[in-house]
Parts: sequence; C-alpha cells; structure tokens
Amino acid sequence: MKNCITLVILFLGLNVSAQEYLFDISVHDPVMIRQGDTYFLFSTGWGINVWSSKDRAKWKKEPPVFAAAPDWAVKDIPGFKGHIWAPDIYFHHNLYYLYYSVSAFGKNTSAIGVATNKTLNPASPDFKWTDHGKLIQSFPGKTNWNAIDPNVISDEKGTPWMVFGSFWDGIKLVELDKDLLHLAQDPNQIPTIASRKKDAKSPNPPAVDGNPEDAGGNAIEAPFLFKKAQYYYLFASIDYCCKGEKSTYKMIVGRSKSLQGPYVDRDGMLMAQGGGTLLLQGDASWHGVGHNAVADFDGQDYLIFHGYDAKNKGISKLRIEKLKWEKGWPVVAP
Repeated sequence: MKNCITLVILFLGLNVSAQEYLFDISVHDPVMIRQGDTYFLFSTGWGINVWSSKDRAKWKKEPPVFAAAPDWAVKDIPGFKGHIWAPDIYFHHNLYYLYYSVSAFGKNTSAIGVATNKTLNPASPDFKWTDHGKLIQSFPGKTNWNAIDPNVISDEKGTPWMVFGSFWDGIKLVELDKDLLHLAQDPNQIPTIASRKKDAKSPNPPAVDGNPEDAGGNAIEAPFLFKKAQYYYLFASIDYCCKGEKSTYKMIVGRSKSLQGPYVDRDGMLMAQGGGTLLLQGDASWHGVGHNAVADFDGQDYLIFHGYDAKNKGISKLRIEKLKWEKGWPVVAP
C-alpha cells in the first residue's frame, strides 16, 4: 500500500518536475470525484492519501486528509497509528463527506468514521476537514461482520444508505440518518446482501494461504453501489488482495431494481448466496485487480480500481478503464 513509483517524466512545452506530477502512481482502494475541472483521488494510506489531476493521466500528490491519527480511532482500535483504509467520497448539499476505515488487519476490530469539507481544493480559504468521529464499529466475537470498506449512495427517495463489509458474514447494507453522520437503524439488525457462502448458516471455509484465521475464508469485500437506468449495480471484490505477486483479487457484479436488493447476477443467482458475475480478473500483466469505484464523467462511466503490476514486482497501481453496457450489464471496454 505504501510503495511509490519514481519516474522521470518529460512534458513537451511544460515546465513541470517529476516530483510534482506522476503518470504511474501506486495506490490501494481508490475512489475518485471531480470538483470543477479537477479530479481528486482518495486512497488507503497514512492519514488517507490524496491526489489531484486535470486529466486523470498525470497526478499530483496532495496533503493527506489527516495530519495526525484521529483521537477516537487511536482510543477505540488497539494498535491503530494512523494508516487509514478504503475511503469513500460523497457530495451532498454542497458538502463533501469522506467515509474511512480504521482496523486491525485480519481482525474485525474495525470502525468506519466520517469527515466533511466544503471544498476539495487545498488552496481555497474554505478548505478544512472536520472529523465527526465514529459512525459504526465491529467487535471480535460480538459482530459477525467487519466495519470497513464503506460506500454511500442515496435511493430514488433521497434516503442515504451505506454498504460495507469484508469477509466474516459478507457485505452489509445499513440506512443512514439524513445528516449522513449517524445510523438510522440498529447495527445488529442489518442484512447481508452479498456473500461467497451459498448457505448463510454454514460456517466460513478455512482461510487461504496464510491469511488470518479470524477472517475465515468468506473472501468478499470492497462493495460499491452505482445506479444506471432502472438498476442499482452492486460491485464487489473476491478472493485475496494485498499479497503482491500472489494476489488473486477479482471483481464481480450483480444488480437489483431496489437499492435494498436482492442482488442477482446474469444467471439469476443471488449474490447473498454466492452469486456474482465476473467483471474483471488478473492476467499476464496484472496478478489481481479489485477494490473498485465507478464514476460517471461527462456521460462516460469509468471503473476505478487498483491492480498488482506483474511487470513491477506486484506493486499496487491505479487503473482507470471505461465501462460500456451490454444488455443491461457492465463490461470493461477494450
């Protein structure tokens, strides 16, 4: 997650140094949004990594969201020192909401927090991140889900929802209060909308290849919801990330006419019972690909994710691919 690629970059007619802009950036769990003519990319990192770009090709590193680890997270998550995972950015009523994960790797000692800002432009006098603290927390032996990997979306009635989860019982969906800072329902009564288990009552399979046994083998995480025409599409990543050259990450998708589901794949199989249509997987160039976001820029949909570069020792890098739609299903454009 912390690897960086240093490149010598020449720009014709531009006096820009390689220290200011990079084409090939190392990121993990990216999400992207545009403000005005500038794209902002948020990703896993110390204090949350932030990048900016005018063209989604050359990127400038910006200051992290947090200069120091949030006090509440240090208190509530033993061992947490400020390395924050899997942010999600959501714009609502002229305010940017940034949801983020704090966790102990391989355990569901985890929590999701939220911070807000009036602008994403660091040069603006209005630029200031305000942390609102913890939104939801999971506990080993108490909650059979993991409070990481948040993504927020509103339904057709304007009701906000947050999808989240990693391993354990799978992907969960919870309603948020209208202020987007609190839950609107009991966290112990939230449904599972995607899992790799065909039977929800069956135990998780064993962990694979040295992954912590605490998490079991229900290898699904990184959910993202996207509305297209009459359907809500649920994207998720399956198998194993974060293993460099041994990563087996891949992306799946299902859809539903209701945000609350049920979500089914192309074959009509429920995602809550092991379904999910394969969208993209690793190949000779990429050991694994996953943890995606989806964004619409000027009428073109893009898949934003990270891949483990087979030509560079399995380092995790940013990838952006165009999405096209065939018979109501997303397909990565050639």
